[in-house]
Amino acid sequence: MPQTSAPPGCWLSIVGIGEDGADGLSPAARAAISAAEMVFGGPRHLALAGALVTGEARTWPSPFSLSGVLAARGRRVCVLASGDPFLHGVGASLSRHVPALEMRAFPAPSAFSLAAARLGWALQEADLVSLHARPVARLRPFLQDGARLILLTSDGNGPRQVADFAAAHGFGPSRLVVLEALGGPAERVRETQAEAFAFTDVAALNVVALEVVAAPDAAVLPLASGLPDEVFAHDGQITKREIRALTLSSLAPRRGELLWDIGAGAGSIAIEWLLAHPSLAAIAIEENPERAARIARNASSLGVPHLKVVEGAAPGALAGLPAPDVIFIGGGASEAGVFDAARAALKGGGRMVANAVTLETEALLLAAHARLGGDLVRIALSRSSPVKGMTGWRPAMPVTQWRWTKPRDADGSRGDGA
Repeated sequence: MPQTSAPPGCWLSIVGIGEDGADGLSPAARAAISAAEMVFGGPRHLALAGALVTGEARTWPSPFSLSGVLAARGRRVCVLASGDPFLHGVGASLSRHVPALEMRAFPAPSAFSLAAARLGWALQEADLVSLHARPVARLRPFLQDGARLILLTSDGNGPRQVADFAAAHGFGPSRLVVLEALGGPAERVRETQAEAFAFTDVAALNVVALEVVAAPDAAVLPLASGLPDEVFAHDGQITKREIRALTLSSLAPRRGELLWDIGAGAGSIAIEWLLAHPSLAAIAIEENPERAARIARNASSLGVPHLKVVEGAAPGALAGLPAPDVIFIGGGASEAGVFDAARAALKGGGRMVANAVTLETEALLLAAHARLGGDLVRIALSRSSPVKGMTGWRPAMPVTQWRWTKPRDADGSRGDGA
């Protein structure tokens, strides 16, 4: 049997296995499985490994948990995973608990790589999206004319959900390819158009490729900030398009940050914040129940169903929420205690942006600027409007915007352990 070498203290092996089973594994990966005292995996993974498993075979518990693996630290343990364990796989989950020096990984080709190979697509030019256990609505921002998407689904119904969603948003002519059981003896590749999808016998293990074609009436989301107002359902309580674009610029999203959108109205700021990058998070705080429900619907329809909506009035509704990196106050700024509570919750080095259209709220911003510093900006816009058979400019209500960065603690930290 081939021998494997490992650094001292390495007790965990993570082996990616494909539909071709043991035949597709390297000698080192085969040896890691055979040498393990305990082998963890799903029933399919354990069956694919077959006679290579000589130790105790352990299927994953339901609900899924890594506790069994972590409790075996120090023994020879192997974890089986599909394809590349560090691409939407268990490897990434284990790495949060096990130092890299304590484990070895033997990745196999991922479903994304196999799909690209079958299609003849350059992997770096395609968008790789996991819809596994996630709402299909997350597909929306990726529906851009000419885009190539490779989508990981949850089950045999996933391809139909993708097809229906694409067609419903004006992308029915898109080429849709269903790739099943890639790399194994039951592999099958079938092609159709999204609007003509009629497959009824799709295997549970599948990947969907979408070559996006936009119909003339397709609802394409622009890639820049400032979506058209009409894509949001609202009752008039919305940060208008041009102001929204300028506000997103002032909020200046950075990778991994959390935004609080206080007095969220239609949720447009929080939604566009999330659309800026998949690593971002946002919480929309809105006291009006109808608006809060509408925010959730807007978020789902615009591809960010993971927006967290908190129904309640600030400052009370802010209690217990995770500390934000950035805060936007678009409504409720004049309520007692909102500014102070928001400022106290903001991490050191974090940014706060507040917009005012009323004199009362503007006075609060002027006072905050006098007390804390920051920047004040006056935004005045005009739109063309009919005037006695001709056209003239009609001014919109001016907006006063205050931008402020909270000082860090004396030791340079953010006040949250960072």
